[in-house]
Amino acid sequence: AILSRRIMPAATSSSDVNIWAIVPAAGCGSRMRSATPKQYLDLSGRPVIEHTLAALFAVPRITGIVVAVADGDVTWPNIAGCFSDRRLEQVSGGAERCHSVLNALEYLCATASGRDWVLVHDAARPCVQPADIDRLIDTCMRNTDGGLLGMPVSDTMKRVDTKGNVTATVDRTDLWHALTPQMFRAGQLLEALRQGIRAGKTLTDEASAMEAAGYAPRMVEGRRDNIKITVASDLQLAGFYLQRQHA
Repeated sequence: AILSRRIMPAATSSSDVNIWAIVPAAGCGSRMRSATPKQYLDLSGRPVIEHTLAALFAVPRITGIVVAVADGDVTWPNIAGCFSDRRLEQVSGGAERCHSVLNALEYLCATASGRDWVLVHDAARPCVQPADIDRLIDTCMRNTDGGLLGMPVSDTMKRVDTKGNVTATVDRTDLWHALTPQMFRAGQLLEALRQGIRAGKTLTDEASAMEAAGYAPRMVEGRRDNIKITVASDLQLAGFYLQRQHA
């Protein structure tokens, strides 16, 4: 369901495509064990999502941002008011992340070109650096299958059983942590998500939907401070990283 719409600029030629950002922000953050959704928790005096949106808006090549929020969300209007002079839209979120992103894509593709690019970024990743986003954009512009920010696994990886007992040590040679943003052509990602959801696949991120559709996204190494706030201790760490970045 569409909550608001303004006329968005469309690409003017095959070589002049726009870059949009999508921020799924309809989750409740159950692992945070807080009555307040994690995207609205205080981080250095501002809600987490304000830092996230500010980082995205710091990238001039991003044409506009679409945020997917839960129906009845009473906090979001206050956040949106802080960016009233920016290219900010909203849509209704879905039951899962993939449904929220799909709603945002359907909203975008109603007026934008399917050849436009979309950057999907977690609302709870407030420490992303604009320089990383720019490097991802530059890489994806040369790779038709899109790509995502990531980080090589540096710890020893273990597989455990249902009781928590270690059953194997996993070779980490080719393992990476998937981060966001993840960047793909709007039309390709829209169809990949539709196909994946219809098939009942577990789509934990946009790259997994693209992989299931036969694409091979490019991994682009990002900074280790691009953390996702998941548990309470992550807030303190994110605050430390933001302080260091601003210094």
